Amino acid sequence: MAKYTFKQFQGEYPNDAACLAKLMEINYGGTNILCPGCGCQATFHPMHKRRAYACQECGHHIYPAAGTIFHKSRTNLTKWFFAMYLMTSTRHGVAAKEIERQLGVTYKCAWRMCHELRKLMASADDKWGGPLSGHVEIDETRVGGRRKANEPENKTIVFGMLQRGGRLLAAPIPDVTNYTVEGIINENIPAGTTISTDEHRAYHGLRHAYNHGMVNHSAKEYVRREFHLKPGGYDVVKIHTNTLESHWSLFKRAVKGTHVHISAKHSWKYVSEFSYRRNMRHSHSNMFNLLVEAFALPRLKDA
Repeated sequence: MAKYTFKQFQGEYPNDAACLAKLMEINYGGTNILCPGCGCQATFHPMHKRRAYACQECGHHIYPAAGTIFHKSRTNLTKWFFAMYLMTSTRHGVAAKEIERQLGVTYKCAWRMCHELRKLMASADDKWGGPLSGHVEIDETRVGGRRKANEPENKTIVFGMLQRGGRLLAAPIPDVTNYTVEGIINENIPAGTTISTDEHRAYHGLRHAYNHGMVNHSAKEYVRREFHLKPGGYDVVKIHTNTLESHWSLFKRAVKGTHVHISAKHSWKYVSEFSYRRNMRHSHSNMFNLLVEAFALPRLKDA
Protein backbone atom coordinates (compact mmCIF):
# COMPACT_ATOMS: atom_id res chain seq x y z
CA MET A 1 0.00 0.00 0.00
CA ALA A 2 1.40 3.39 -1.03
CA LYS A 3 1.55 5.37 2.21
CA TYR A 4 1.01 9.09 2.61
CA THR A 5 2.71 10.07 5.85
CA PHE A 6 1.94 13.02 8.09
CA LYS A 7 5.40 14.41 7.27
CA GLN A 8 4.51 14.40 3.58
CA PHE A 9 1.19 16.04 4.33
CA GLN A 10 2.87 18.81 6.33
CA GLY A 11 5.38 19.37 3.55
CA GLU A 12 2.65 19.82 0.92
CA TYR A 13 0.16 21.82 2.98
CA PRO A 14 2.07 23.77 5.67
CA ASN A 15 -0.29 26.77 5.64
CA ASP A 16 -3.49 28.21 4.19
CA ALA A 17 -1.62 29.68 1.22
CA ALA A 18 -0.49 26.22 0.07
CA CYS A 19 -4.04 24.86 0.41
CA LEU A 20 -5.48 27.78 -1.56
CA ALA A 21 -2.84 27.33 -4.26
CA LYS A 22 -3.95 23.71 -4.62
CA LEU A 23 -7.57 24.81 -5.05
CA MET A 24 -6.45 27.36 -7.67
CA GLU A 25 -4.62 24.62 -9.54
CA ILE A 26 -7.57 22.21 -9.43
CA ASN A 27 -10.28 24.68 -10.43
CA TYR A 28 -8.42 27.03 -12.77
CA GLY A 29 -5.26 25.23 -13.85
CA GLY A 30 -2.78 27.35 -11.91
CA THR A 31 -1.95 31.03 -11.60
CA ASN A 32 -0.82 31.74 -15.17
CA ILE A 33 -4.17 31.64 -16.97
CA LEU A 34 -6.47 33.56 -19.29
CA CYS A 35 -8.08 36.27 -17.18
CA PRO A 36 -11.91 36.21 -17.24
CA GLY A 37 -11.92 39.98 -16.64
CA CYS A 38 -9.59 41.44 -19.29
CA GLY A 39 -9.13 38.40 -21.52
CA CYS A 40 -5.32 38.54 -21.32
CA GLN A 41 -2.93 35.75 -20.48
CA ALA A 42 -1.86 36.94 -17.05
CA THR A 43 -0.38 35.86 -13.78
CA PHE A 44 -2.65 35.84 -10.72
CA HIS A 45 -1.15 36.75 -7.35
CA PRO A 46 -2.54 35.71 -3.95
CA MET A 47 -4.24 38.43 -1.91
CA HIS A 48 -3.28 38.94 1.71
CA LYS A 49 -6.64 39.36 3.45
CA ARG A 50 -8.90 37.28 1.20
CA ARG A 51 -9.04 33.71 -0.08
CA ALA A 52 -8.55 35.09 -3.56
CA TYR A 53 -6.12 35.71 -6.39
CA ALA A 54 -5.86 38.99 -8.32
CA CYS A 55 -4.93 39.49 -11.99
CA GLN A 56 -1.71 41.47 -12.39
CA GLU A 57 -3.13 43.25 -15.45
CA CYS A 58 -6.63 44.35 -14.44
CA GLY A 59 -6.98 43.34 -10.79
CA HIS A 60 -9.82 40.87 -11.46
CA HIS A 61 -10.40 38.62 -8.45
CA ILE A 62 -10.76 34.83 -8.53
CA TYR A 63 -11.98 32.95 -5.46
CA PRO A 64 -10.81 29.30 -5.72
CA ALA A 65 -12.84 28.23 -2.66
CA ALA A 66 -16.14 29.52 -4.07
CA GLY A 67 -18.62 26.72 -4.69
CA THR A 68 -16.62 24.20 -2.63
CA ILE A 69 -17.19 23.00 0.92
CA PHE A 70 -14.98 25.91 2.07
CA HIS A 71 -17.39 28.52 0.69
CA LYS A 72 -18.17 31.06 3.45
CA SER A 73 -16.42 28.85 6.01
CA ARG A 74 -14.38 30.74 8.60
CA THR A 75 -12.39 27.62 9.49
CA ASN A 76 -8.79 27.66 8.29
CA LEU A 77 -8.07 25.66 5.14
CA THR A 78 -5.23 23.86 6.93
CA LYS A 79 -7.76 22.50 9.43
CA TRP A 80 -10.03 21.31 6.63
CA PHE A 81 -7.13 19.57 4.90
CA PHE A 82 -5.95 18.01 8.16
CA ALA A 83 -9.47 16.68 8.78
CA MET A 84 -9.30 15.11 5.30
CA TYR A 85 -5.98 13.54 6.17
CA LEU A 86 -7.39 12.06 9.38
CA MET A 87 -10.48 10.65 7.65
CA THR A 88 -8.35 8.92 5.00
CA SER A 89 -5.74 7.61 7.44
CA THR A 90 -7.87 5.09 9.29
CA ARG A 91 -9.95 2.05 8.39
CA HIS A 92 -12.69 2.72 10.92
CA GLY A 93 -13.28 6.45 10.39
CA VAL A 94 -12.96 9.39 12.77
CA ALA A 95 -15.61 10.62 15.18
CA ALA A 96 -16.59 14.28 15.19
CA LYS A 97 -15.48 14.50 18.84
CA GLU A 98 -11.99 13.41 17.80
CA ILE A 99 -11.94 16.06 15.05
CA GLU A 100 -13.04 18.59 17.68
CA ARG A 101 -10.12 17.65 19.93
CA GLN A 102 -7.49 17.45 17.17
CA LEU A 103 -8.42 20.72 15.44
CA GLY A 104 -9.48 22.77 18.46
CA VAL A 105 -12.85 23.68 16.98
CA THR A 106 -16.37 23.44 18.37
CA TYR A 107 -18.31 20.19 18.10
CA LYS A 108 -20.83 21.87 15.80
CA CYS A 109 -18.01 22.86 13.43
CA ALA A 110 -16.38 19.41 13.59
CA TRP A 111 -19.71 17.68 12.91
CA ARG A 112 -20.33 19.83 9.84
CA MET A 113 -16.79 19.30 8.54
CA CYS A 114 -17.12 15.52 8.82
CA HIS A 115 -20.43 15.44 6.97
CA GLU A 116 -19.19 17.73 4.20
CA LEU A 117 -16.14 15.52 3.73
CA ARG A 118 -18.32 12.40 3.58
CA LYS A 119 -20.38 13.98 0.81
CA LEU A 120 -17.10 14.80 -0.94
CA MET A 121 -16.08 11.14 -0.66
CA ALA A 122 -19.35 10.14 -2.31
CA SER A 123 -18.61 12.53 -5.20
CA ALA A 124 -15.01 11.34 -5.55
CA ASP A 125 -16.01 7.66 -5.50
CA ASP A 126 -18.61 8.20 -8.21
CA LYS A 127 -16.11 10.03 -10.46
CA TRP A 128 -13.95 7.03 -11.38
CA GLY A 129 -16.64 4.37 -11.22
CA GLY A 130 -18.53 2.50 -13.91
CA PRO A 131 -20.66 -0.62 -14.43
CA LEU A 132 -19.54 -3.64 -12.43
CA SER A 133 -18.32 -6.72 -14.29
CA GLY A 134 -16.60 -10.07 -13.74
CA HIS A 135 -18.02 -11.84 -10.68
CA VAL A 136 -20.24 -9.60 -8.54
CA GLU A 137 -21.42 -10.33 -5.00
CA ILE A 138 -24.79 -8.88 -3.98
CA ASP A 139 -26.10 -8.63 -0.44
CA GLU A 140 -28.07 -6.44 1.94
CA THR A 141 -27.76 -5.73 5.64
CA ARG A 142 -29.54 -3.77 8.34
CA VAL A 143 -27.85 -1.06 10.41
CA GLY A 144 -28.82 0.80 13.60
CA GLY A 145 -32.02 0.94 15.56
CA ARG A 146 -33.29 -1.28 18.33
CA ARG A 147 -36.60 -3.01 18.07
CA LYS A 148 -38.65 -3.24 21.26
CA ALA A 149 -41.73 -5.36 21.86
CA ASN A 150 -44.75 -4.43 19.71
CA GLU A 151 -42.72 -1.85 17.73
CA PRO A 152 -42.08 -1.87 13.97
CA GLU A 153 -38.64 -2.48 12.48
CA ASN A 154 -36.59 0.73 12.65
CA LYS A 155 -33.30 -0.34 11.10
CA THR A 156 -31.81 1.15 7.91
CA ILE A 157 -31.46 -1.27 5.01
CA VAL A 158 -28.10 -0.98 3.20
CA PHE A 159 -27.71 -2.66 -0.17
CA GLY A 160 -24.33 -3.48 -1.72
CA MET A 161 -22.79 -4.85 -4.93
CA LEU A 162 -19.11 -5.80 -4.91
CA GLN A 163 -17.02 -6.80 -7.91
CA ARG A 164 -14.44 -9.35 -6.85
CA GLY A 165 -11.05 -7.70 -7.21
CA GLY A 166 -12.83 -4.44 -8.04
CA ARG A 167 -14.99 -1.73 -6.57
CA LEU A 168 -17.94 -1.66 -4.22
CA LEU A 169 -21.25 0.14 -4.71
CA ALA A 170 -23.39 0.54 -1.58
CA ALA A 171 -26.26 2.75 -0.44
CA PRO A 172 -29.34 2.69 1.82
CA ILE A 173 -32.55 1.55 0.14
CA PRO A 174 -36.18 1.91 1.29
CA ASP A 175 -37.05 -1.81 1.10
CA VAL A 176 -35.84 -5.20 -0.14
CA THR A 177 -38.44 -5.96 -2.80
CA ASN A 178 -37.96 -7.38 -6.29
CA TYR A 179 -38.87 -4.03 -7.82
CA THR A 180 -36.29 -2.04 -5.84
CA VAL A 181 -33.44 -4.55 -5.92
CA GLU A 182 -33.71 -5.60 -9.56
CA GLY A 183 -33.88 -1.98 -10.70
CA ILE A 184 -30.60 -1.16 -8.96
CA ILE A 185 -28.89 -4.32 -10.21
CA ASN A 186 -30.00 -3.84 -13.83
CA GLU A 187 -28.71 -0.26 -13.77
CA ASN A 188 -25.23 -1.15 -12.51
CA ILE A 189 -24.52 -4.72 -13.70
CA PRO A 190 -24.73 -5.73 -17.39
CA ALA A 191 -26.91 -8.71 -18.28
CA GLY A 192 -25.04 -12.01 -18.47
CA THR A 193 -22.65 -11.16 -15.62
CA THR A 194 -21.90 -13.84 -13.01
CA ILE A 195 -23.45 -12.87 -9.67
CA SER A 196 -23.59 -14.46 -6.22
CA THR A 197 -26.34 -13.83 -3.66
CA ASP A 198 -27.92 -15.48 -0.66
CA GLU A 199 -31.35 -17.12 -0.72
CA HIS A 200 -33.41 -13.93 -0.19
CA ARG A 201 -36.56 -14.05 -2.30
CA ALA A 202 -35.84 -10.62 -3.85
CA TYR A 203 -33.01 -12.22 -5.85
CA HIS A 204 -34.94 -15.16 -7.27
CA GLY A 205 -35.88 -13.38 -10.51
CA LEU A 206 -32.27 -12.56 -11.41
CA ARG A 207 -31.55 -15.97 -12.95
CA HIS A 208 -33.33 -14.93 -16.16
CA ALA A 209 -30.83 -12.15 -16.96
CA TYR A 210 -27.67 -13.18 -15.08
CA ASN A 211 -25.47 -16.18 -14.44
CA HIS A 212 -26.88 -16.40 -10.94
CA GLY A 213 -25.55 -18.56 -8.12
CA MET A 214 -27.12 -18.68 -4.64
CA VAL A 215 -25.92 -19.92 -1.27
CA ASN A 216 -28.42 -20.97 1.37
CA HIS A 217 -27.38 -19.26 4.59
CA SER A 218 -30.40 -20.59 6.48
CA ALA A 219 -29.03 -24.11 5.86
CA LYS A 220 -25.56 -22.94 6.98
CA GLU A 221 -24.21 -23.05 3.44
CA TYR A 222 -21.69 -20.27 2.94
CA VAL A 223 -19.55 -21.37 -0.03
CA ARG A 224 -20.40 -23.59 -2.98
CA ARG A 225 -18.31 -24.54 -5.99
CA GLU A 226 -19.92 -24.68 -9.42
CA PHE A 227 -18.39 -25.98 -12.64
CA HIS A 228 -19.11 -23.80 -15.67
CA LEU A 229 -18.39 -24.95 -19.21
CA LYS A 230 -15.84 -23.00 -21.22
CA PRO A 231 -13.91 -23.67 -24.44
CA GLY A 232 -11.54 -26.54 -23.74
CA GLY A 233 -12.83 -27.56 -20.33
CA TYR A 234 -14.47 -26.30 -17.14
CA ASP A 235 -14.19 -23.18 -15.02
CA VAL A 236 -14.56 -23.54 -11.23
CA VAL A 237 -16.66 -20.70 -9.78
CA LYS A 238 -16.95 -20.09 -6.04
CA ILE A 239 -20.44 -18.94 -5.10
CA HIS A 240 -20.47 -16.87 -1.89
CA THR A 241 -21.04 -13.38 -0.51
CA ASN A 242 -18.29 -13.55 2.10
CA THR A 243 -16.27 -10.61 0.72
CA LEU A 244 -19.22 -8.26 0.94
CA GLU A 245 -20.26 -9.57 4.34
CA SER A 246 -16.77 -8.89 5.69
CA HIS A 247 -17.23 -5.26 4.61
CA TRP A 248 -20.58 -5.11 6.41
CA SER A 249 -18.88 -6.48 9.52
CA LEU A 250 -16.15 -3.80 9.42
CA PHE A 251 -18.74 -1.09 8.80
CA LYS A 252 -20.95 -2.14 11.71
CA ARG A 253 -18.03 -2.48 14.13
CA ALA A 254 -16.82 0.98 13.14
CA VAL A 255 -20.26 2.50 13.63
CA LYS A 256 -20.59 0.91 17.06
CA GLY A 257 -17.03 1.55 18.21
CA THR A 258 -16.27 4.95 16.63
CA HIS A 259 -19.53 6.72 15.93
CA VAL A 260 -21.73 4.88 18.49
CA HIS A 261 -24.88 5.81 16.56
CA ILE A 262 -25.80 7.10 13.09
CA SER A 263 -29.20 8.40 12.05
CA ALA A 264 -31.14 7.04 9.09
CA LYS A 265 -31.11 10.53 7.52
CA HIS A 266 -27.32 10.69 7.33
CA SER A 267 -26.60 6.98 6.91
CA TRP A 268 -25.88 7.33 3.17
CA LYS A 269 -22.89 9.56 3.99
CA TYR A 270 -21.34 6.99 6.33
CA VAL A 271 -21.98 4.19 3.82
CA SER A 272 -20.33 6.31 1.09
CA GLU A 273 -17.36 7.06 3.34
CA PHE A 274 -16.65 3.38 3.97
CA SER A 275 -17.24 2.45 0.32
CA TYR A 276 -14.74 5.12 -0.78
CA ARG A 277 -12.19 3.98 1.79
CA ARG A 278 -12.52 0.35 0.70
CA ASN A 279 -12.30 1.17 -3.01
CA MET A 280 -9.12 3.19 -2.46
CA ARG A 281 -7.60 0.90 0.19
CA HIS A 282 -4.56 -0.08 -1.89
CA SER A 283 -3.15 3.46 -1.95
CA HIS A 284 -3.40 5.89 0.97
CA SER A 285 -1.85 8.66 -1.15
CA ASN A 286 -4.44 8.20 -3.89
CA MET A 287 -7.19 8.08 -1.27
CA PHE A 288 -6.19 11.53 0.00
CA ASN A 289 -5.27 13.11 -3.34
CA LEU A 290 -8.43 11.95 -5.12
CA LEU A 291 -10.45 13.52 -2.33
CA VAL A 292 -8.59 16.81 -2.80
CA GLU A 293 -9.21 16.70 -6.55
CA ALA A 294 -12.92 16.20 -5.88
CA PHE A 295 -13.18 19.89 -4.99
CA ALA A 296 -13.59 20.48 -8.71
CA LEU A 297 -16.72 18.26 -8.75
CA PRO A 298 -20.31 19.31 -7.98
CA ARG A 299 -21.19 18.69 -4.35
CA LEU A 300 -23.93 16.27 -3.33
CA LYS A 301 -26.85 17.73 -1.40
CA ASP A 302 -28.44 16.17 1.67
CA ALA A 303 -30.99 13.52 0.85
